[in-house]
Amino acid sequence: MTGKGLTIAIDGVIGAGKSTAARGAAAALGYRHLDTGAMYRAVALAAARGGVEPGAPALGAFLEGLSLEFPAGRGGGIHLGGEDVSEAIRSPEVSRSVGAFADDPVVRRVLVRRQREIGRCGGVVAEGRDMSTVVFPHADLKVRMVADLEERARRRHREFLAAGVEISLSRVRADIRRRDREDAERDYGVEGGAPEDAVEVDTSGLTADQVVDRILALARKRGA
Repeated sequence: MTGKGLTIAIDGVIGAGKSTAARGAAAALGYRHLDTGAMYRAVALAAARGGVEPGAPALGAFLEGLSLEFPAGRGGGIHLGGEDVSEAIRSPEVSRSVGAFADDPVVRRVLVRRQREIGRCGGVVAEGRDMSTVVFPHADLKVRMVADLEERARRRHREFLAAGVEISLSRVRADIRRRDREDAERDYGVEGGAPEDAVEVDTSGLTADQVVDRILALARKRGA
């Protein structure tokens, strides 16, 4: 633990509610919320706009020139070059393309470095697929969030409809199942899966507030 607060790492399956829980916990604790999945999505969006493909020779320089920021305060979202792209990165098109960028070692190297820079002083709730294994292996609290497929699909479907995106529940379910498979096969540079000291939280049937309360209880046991 640092003098400025805990480092809390939240990972788990897509659609388990990581972003909502991390945002709520960070707000309650007065910590910074680091949505690393949003960073990969922002890269995918920026690359699509710039016509840059995964593995392209120009990708490294392209990434170094990107401005990715998480403005302080509630609802700050993620900004790309000063533009709030919090909604744009959640489109089905970005969801289907982000995996290729997450697999690219150049992208991972640049973003992991930036993530560690953001979280190096503690007082952060970081969420993403490899938070507790790769980015912050020495986090003060590691939480792995899970939920059943049908509930995750319904949640994502409601989010898309609320954002005005017309997409079928079956398509959302198929996309999540594919992303689950990709994540299971992806090499995050570690062996053995989830760390032994990670606490699993099954969000099936829980409200967002109930999930946040569980994470806060765990954090307070560790001195938050």
